[in-house]
Amino acid sequence: MIDEFNKRGVLTVITSTDTRERAEETRTKWGLGNLTVGYGVSIDVARQWGLYVSTGRGMTSAGVEEPALFAEPGLFLVKPDGTLYWGSVSTMPFARPHFNEILQGVDFVISKNYPARGEA
Repeated sequence: MIDEFNKRGVLTVITSTDTRERAEETRTKWGLGNLTVGYGVSIDVARQWGLYVSTGRGMTSAGVEEPALFAEPGLFLVKPDGTLYWGSVSTMPFARPHFNEILQGVDFVISKNYPARGEA
């Protein structure tokens, strides 16, 4: 799927408030392969991005030890000039957007030269 985004000029990157070690472990366990994985985003920066911050509650049902504080998921499509084109944030680690639908949205935006919304 990353190659499909790349073909459209979209660079895919994930990042988190995790440490380097935790991010590398996640990359391996989740089989993220050629996806760029960032780490070390501060809680203050996560809040500036509009992400929700949660308090860790120990071991999750998935067997993962939560950090003391961490950012909940967000997904952003950023234009080459660094401005936000589209963003989606969540308070929970589920009900995330489907990447095939996002890819279809990118195709629509490119073909129609569709402007960003929410700029007023």
